[in-house]
Amino acid sequence: MILQISLTVPEAKEIIAKAAANLPEIKRAMKSGKIFLKGGTTVSALARELVGTDLYICGRISPRGTKGSKSMIFDVPHSVLIDKGVVRNADDWEEAEIKNLQKQDVFVIGANAIDKDGNAAIMAGSFLGGPPGKILGGLMAEGINIIILAGIEKLIPTTISDAVRACGRKKVDISFGMAVGLIPIIGKLITEQTAIEMLADVKCTVIGKGGICGAEGSTTMVVEGDKSQIYKIYKYVESVKGFTTCGIKASLEECERGSMGCKEELACIYKKPIKPNFWSDSNV
Repeated sequence: MILQISLTVPEAKEIIAKAAANLPEIKRAMKSGKIFLKGGTTVSALARELVGTDLYICGRISPRGTKGSKSMIFDVPHSVLIDKGVVRNADDWEEAEIKNLQKQDVFVIGANAIDKDGNAAIMAGSFLGGPPGKILGGLMAEGINIIILAGIEKLIPTTISDAVRACGRKKVDISFGMAVGLIPIIGKLITEQTAIEMLADVKCTVIGKGGICGAEGSTTMVVEGDKSQIYKIYKYVESVKGFTTCGIKASLEECERGSMGCKEELACIYKKPIKPNFWSDSNV
């Protein structure tokens, strides 16, 4: 039996979260280990699956460009540590907390770019990449389970290594929003296509991308399998229809000139508008 489905970007994130929550390493860590959830919209969907709470969202790409949150202070954390099922605020990213993670523990993060070979990277708009930039290399060296949640809308038409070389906070002269660099991540990548195959014994093939009227960035797939397995996927898809972007709603308000994050942001035209004579000495 073949089922055709189309998932919007938020719906795909929910499907990814459902599949991630069923991973053996996640289930094991929920009972007897630790799970570190680094905030983002897809990871927030996973937090809601695991412990019933959304996370606040910091960086994002909006119609205006690469932006931050309007306010950096919320009652709900951006990142959390789940220790044997108990949730703790992990926004301080204390070195001791990270150091205490063991090989059976799990670190979950989203991505801003993935390539056809399954490589991934996150954007960094803060000095040294903020907390993720300071600890990701060490986590990989320690052998901690790193799980990367990213929808296929993050697929770029080049390699992650080429993209990393092309950008950089201090390379960019002018930016719609904060200038960013890329930090490569190595781990288990879960997209909506692989998530579907994890949720049932089926084969899932992406047959189209994009859409209109709110379905921009959507993924259209065909799913093949026995009727009982297709029914499982049908019910999962039905359950996420109409979902919107995950995360604390107040944190989805983007930064404005003078917001708390402005002092660290580089090359942003909203922070420092371009003067009328800026282009006068060029060949434009």
